[in-house]
Amino acid sequence: MRDHSDLQDMNARSLAQQASVRRATFDPGVVKALRPFSIWEISQFMFDIPPDTLRKKLAEDPTLPQGETQDDGRQRWFSLKEINELRRRLRFRGKSLLPRRPDGRAIRVAVSNFKGGVGKTVVAQHLANAAALDGYRVLCIDFDPQATLTHSMGLVEVKEGNTVWGIMCRDLCREADRIMNSYDLPEECPYPAADELPEDVQSIGAQRTQDFIQPTCWPTIDIIPSCANAAFVEFASAQYRALHKAWSFFGCVARYLDELPDDQYDVIIFDCPPAIGYQSLNAAFAADILYIPSGPGYWEYDSTTSYLGQLGDAMEDISDGFGKLAADAGITLPKQFLDIRILMTRFETNNPLHTAMMDAFRNVFGADVCQNPIEMTRAVEQSGRFQMSVYEQDYRQMTRETWKRARQSFDRAYEEFRATMLTAWERNADKGET
Repeated sequence: MRDHSDLQDMNARSLAQQASVRRATFDPGVVKALRPFSIWEISQFMFDIPPDTLRKKLAEDPTLPQGETQDDGRQRWFSLKEINELRRRLRFRGKSLLPRRPDGRAIRVAVSNFKGGVGKTVVAQHLANAAALDGYRVLCIDFDPQATLTHSMGLVEVKEGNTVWGIMCRDLCREADRIMNSYDLPEECPYPAADELPEDVQSIGAQRTQDFIQPTCWPTIDIIPSCANAAFVEFASAQYRALHKAWSFFGCVARYLDELPDDQYDVIIFDCPPAIGYQSLNAAFAADILYIPSGPGYWEYDSTTSYLGQLGDAMEDISDGFGKLAADAGITLPKQFLDIRILMTRFETNNPLHTAMMDAFRNVFGADVCQNPIEMTRAVEQSGRFQMSVYEQDYRQMTRETWKRARQSFDRAYEEFRATMLTAWERNADKGET
């Protein structure tokens, strides 16, 4: 017979081996770096101008970034930092190359579905990368204890306290003190103060807002990472709720993000776990837009249907059962999204089953289904296998047409995402939300 002690022993043995496994999987001597981009890529996929026009601009102004020559000595390659400087300094036909950015705080997008393997992380990673190449400043939040997005951004060694779990601990401490201070006589408060909470919670709760944010190999993408050891956050959160029954546990991340300066980021993208729990509910309550990836099969359709129902029920239960608690914390219920979109992934255009499933999704969900699915190509397969997005892959390592087809598939999906994002962003700005 085996009990919890066996699980704990297995965990201890695994943790002891974890560092060597990570070293074998992610060479500690190799720091992930973002590759440079050619004039052909910049012209065709970023600035939408002829390459010769860009070359002419560079020749006319030697103070502009000139890149580095590679291959035959003619092709110039530029870092993303250099590309962003070109965006700031160049105009074509009087038009700025900077992306449109409505007023107010960053727009927040949750990529969520509890069906595994539908491409949540791939979608979150590619949307983040595409937005960065479009000139936006991006913050990713990895809610998933599998930490795939974290690893894909080049981070391996992450402490539990620097994850969403740490944000929730910090929020519990701050909310405990706020609730205590709301009483005329603090001793009459039936709930514990922050200094009465467990020591580990208090220790993490002392962190500052910016302590959770880590840089990545992308100069305009930061991340709040995750790690495998943060999987216990669901159990810990239940314990914290029992400690402090007036804690609005579903508003932690939203409150944290409200502390960030409005102009620190443009887009915040959440990669959610394949479950509905404390972390995914926090992502939902913090998000302006809900993006739901789904594969083109019946089981994915069935799972997406269940996800919609269970998330809707959970959010309704919170609206019905926590109204007074939320109001006291300044949270408006019911939670409202500015938009909800369903994105088909792993789609094969020549597969009749996939086409039929796309039709079924559109018959049921109508305009909520994105018009541009993510197509399954060799480059897309490699992006998942090597934790490297299509945007990070060097087209010289495969046929240019294979890479171009995959990039165009993601670009079309991103352009649709950008339109959705900007529409929601304008609505936030019109409401004066900050």
